[in-house]
Amino acid sequence: MKESLRAKLEQLAARLSEVDHLLSSEEAARDLDAFRRLSREHAELSNVVSLYQRYGAVEADQQAARELAQDPANKAFADEELRAASAQLLTLEADLQRALLPKDPNDERNIFLEIRAGTGGDESALFAGDLLRMYTRFAERQRWQVELVSESASELGGYREVIVRLVGQGAYSRLKYESGAHRVQRVPATEAQGRIHTSACTVAVLPEAAEIDAVVLNPAELRIDTFRASGAGGQHINKTDSAVRITHLPTGIVVECQDGRSQHKNKAQAMAVLAARIHDVQTRAQAAQTAATRKSLVGTGDRSERIRTYNFPQGRITDHRINLTLYKIDRFMDGEIEEVIDALAAEQQAEQLAQLAQGEAGVMH
Repeated sequence: MKESLRAKLEQLAARLSEVDHLLSSEEAARDLDAFRRLSREHAELSNVVSLYQRYGAVEADQQAARELAQDPANKAFADEELRAASAQLLTLEADLQRALLPKDPNDERNIFLEIRAGTGGDESALFAGDLLRMYTRFAERQRWQVELVSESASELGGYREVIVRLVGQGAYSRLKYESGAHRVQRVPATEAQGRIHTSACTVAVLPEAAEIDAVVLNPAELRIDTFRASGAGGQHINKTDSAVRITHLPTGIVVECQDGRSQHKNKAQAMAVLAARIHDVQTRAQAAQTAATRKSLVGTGDRSERIRTYNFPQGRITDHRINLTLYKIDRFMDGEIEEVIDALAAEQQAEQLAQLAQGEAGVMH
């Protein structure tokens, strides 16, 4: 193990002892916010330090095997023990490096998932509906809560635009790579000649701001309009101006919410979506500054970037960022998207590890 890595792990082990002491003190319970922060830090440190302790135990076994190998009578047995210990140490070191990779502060947050029909007219709107069902089915499997924020339905079914809020542990960490353009190739139901059409939708995955107050929303920079929500009619037709449209004048971002029957609830939900969008813009600007010279292998999350193609005639899904093709489109559209999500996360992790190694090599030179 490199000395730089060992020194970092020794620091974390010392910090865990310090956090243990702080949590057991009488003062800890008096400040609940500080107690929660310390508890989270303790949980994160415990995992890494536990791995490091296992590494130390295997190192001790390796040293004992070396000493045993000095005795010719035990050499064959000791050599076998040495090989096993060396393999274990390599695995544990890789696990430790992964555990030390920087965490995305948004990973545990709830998200706003926005799907918009793009090129392709009615077929694109129908595909937007298919994507919404796919993500909803995936969310149900994770036991997440799905809340409809706003919808603009198309005449033939599907959506010109739809926004949902997904509430659940790790929602952003699982779906953050879904932002971008999703292309579909299939024969539309309205196509008499049986020709394959290509259309597209854009998906945006926005982490919910921890608090709306975390994003500064100056009331003077907001234009808030109320209007009557559109609907299918019948006994629940909206007879009051409960729908809300908020325009953030400096950025031109517009958010509408008309799902709830309460204007107050719609305004609160629209403000939450607006805060998430502004937070997203600010985060992307910061990321562009700190990483101007590199482009992540799993994509920038730019809405215009084509990330995936769904080819129905061939029954395949291709993720263009990692050149992964699967032939199970029916199951995929039913929400079984874990294989692609896991592959994207693994690619991102591999890239981070490569950067870490590159950085260490640069320091050595």
